[in-house]
Amino acid sequence: MTTDDAAAASPVRRGSSNRRVTVEGARSLPLPPGNLAAPALSHGSMIVEYYAPRGVDTQQPHTRDELYIVIAGDGTFVNGDEHHPFGPGDVLFVPAGVVHRFEDFSADFATWVIFYGPEGGEAGQP
Repeated sequence: MTTDDAAAASPVRRGSSNRRVTVEGARSLPLPPGNLAAPALSHGSMIVEYYAPRGVDTQQPHTRDELYIVIAGDGTFVNGDEHHPFGPGDVLFVPAGVVHRFEDFSADFATWVIFYGPEGGEAGQP
């Protein structure tokens, strides 16, 4: 199951009255079966998840555009053909369908992942 699939099956629904989540609160959220991230907030096309893989990041390309906002830890982010170092506070953008993953990340690594926009991404936008 992808994070997109799990978000659709999540108890956090679009239009939810949740408007705030803390890192501590997100750490305690249950992971939906077979998912790597815990849905935390949603509104309209936007879904925010807490993602903290351990050891290896096995995610696959997603069907929507996404942003990562690194909470803690460091490592290397693979985004298509590019490799970038990352650390706390960094913001990383991945267009829909692009292969991406975190590599060589520290044991404390955690990030927010934000999915938004239409299926297939906002193609044609700069």
